Amino acid sequence: MSITQAEHRFPCEQCGASLRFMPGQARLSCAYCGHEQDIPQIDDEARITALQSLDYHEAVAESLPPSEMEETRVVHCDTCGADVQFEENVHSAECPFCASPVVADTGMNRHIKPHALLPFKLSEADAQARMKSWLGGLWFAPSALAKYARSTGRLNGLYVPYWAFDVATRSTYSGQRGTYYYVTVRGANGKTRRERRTRWRAASGQVSRQFLDLLVMASNSLPRANIRKLEPWTMADLQLYSADYLSGFRAEAYSVALPDGFEIAKERMAEQIHADICRDIGGDEQRVASVSTAYDDERFKHLLLPIWMAAYRYRGKSYRFIVNGQTGRVQGERPWSWPKITGAVLAGLVLLALAFYIAELGG
Repeated sequence: MSITQAEHRFPCEQCGASLRFMPGQARLSCAYCGHEQDIPQIDDEARITALQSLDYHEAVAESLPPSEMEETRVVHCDTCGADVQFEENVHSAECPFCASPVVADTGMNRHIKPHALLPFKLSEADAQARMKSWLGGLWFAPSALAKYARSTGRLNGLYVPYWAFDVATRSTYSGQRGTYYYVTVRGANGKTRRERRTRWRAASGQVSRQFLDLLVMASNSLPRANIRKLEPWTMADLQLYSADYLSGFRAEAYSVALPDGFEIAKERMAEQIHADICRDIGGDEQRVASVSTAYDDERFKHLLLPIWMAAYRYRGKSYRFIVNGQTGRVQGERPWSWPKITGAVLAGLVLLALAFYIAELGG
């Protein structure tokens, strides 16, 4: 994990302490004197115009305008490999993704600027309530995990990097269309029955789809399957990137290069294209033999999306609990308590034996 160091401090006009972004509000607040400061907003029409995506091929050819690039300081967590921003005065800290200690590096990283972000809507208290409720529903979890939820339960507010792709696709396919029909079959006992069969015919054609804001997490610091289960995100709430929204939070820099992200996006597009082809073939069943897809007008945005996260170590292994900072949806990894599982199995066997004994007595 590379951790990007950047200064996201906004001094309070009244007392000089650092202001912090307030989730769900377009303002910064001082925890010491209570002073609040609004984050400058633009009207919806200007915001939509400014949120236009960038040309994918220009970016791959490193031909984007200099204004779309930036350099930041990075540090690296050798344990999990994520890129997270720390404040400049922090020289060592615990990695928010795996709870391993990391030490700040002073290397520079040149990358594409974040284009836009989804601000936090959920406060830490609200996210903790969602996480504790989720943890409370985990059967056979170690007691230490429940203790962690009751006591520590602290969450890190993080903005994680995403590529959002806009792509026009045109797919040519070949396959088969299956139509059900029924025949009457006489069995060995002389009785007849209706039996369903499928008649297959060759099918071919073309389907097109315009993908908009197809999201791919631009980091490998979290399990991709868990991250996808945090979806959907409400993209209508996107705001132009502003460091104001990062005040008091950390942000992970992308570690999945744009071309690699596009390959992952192709896999996600293929899922939808396959569904489109099956719908186009029609019938009762479909077989898809071959698909050839052309991609056109490929564009992208670099986004930061909000999560609340806790990293918990159990018997030397890291487990992560993730809360969507916009919707409150929870996902995570969980350890298993084998003593609890063994106890439950033994208790079940005892109950089964008892039920059998009672049945024998009744007989």
